[in-house]
Amino acid sequence: MKDDSYTEMQVKGLTLDLLTSMPVVLLKDLKGRQTIPIWIGILEASAIAAELEKMTLSRPMTHDLLRNTVHALGADIIMVEVNDLRDNTFYATIYLKKGRKEIAVDARPSDAIAVALRANCPIFVSDRVIERSKRIDLTAKGKMENGAWEGILEKLSPEDFGKYKM
Repeated sequence: MKDDSYTEMQVKGLTLDLLTSMPVVLLKDLKGRQTIPIWIGILEASAIAAELEKMTLSRPMTHDLLRNTVHALGADIIMVEVNDLRDNTFYATIYLKKGRKEIAVDARPSDAIAVALRANCPIFVSDRVIERSKRIDLTAKGKMENGAWEGILEKLSPEDFGKYKM
């Protein structure tokens, strides 16, 4: 991890942005106080949903392939972090460990989350990113009034998280 403070989070669900029809993965801290929505692609949502539902597929998905390849090379996936938010775009890193060597691999958050679920490793989000995510400019995309998401996310309970239907 970088010299930033981080909060461990977990995937609480997938939902659909009704205005854009885009899937949204919802991360929530372990104490249930902070929630971060990350808009993702349909393929990544499908991969995350498959793992959340513990679906058994006849062939490995791309994220399974990545996990299997890392393990075949003698390394472990130890954690992922969402470490930046610039221009309404989140950035992530997947951390691998082989022997005493730690390797950081740049990734899209959706891919990093899908891999973390398969590797059963923790997901950390920079506290700076958590704060910035409260101020994502959704008005520029015509989605919501500025600050509206913060109020919505603060009121969400686990029962409010829908499952993404494929």
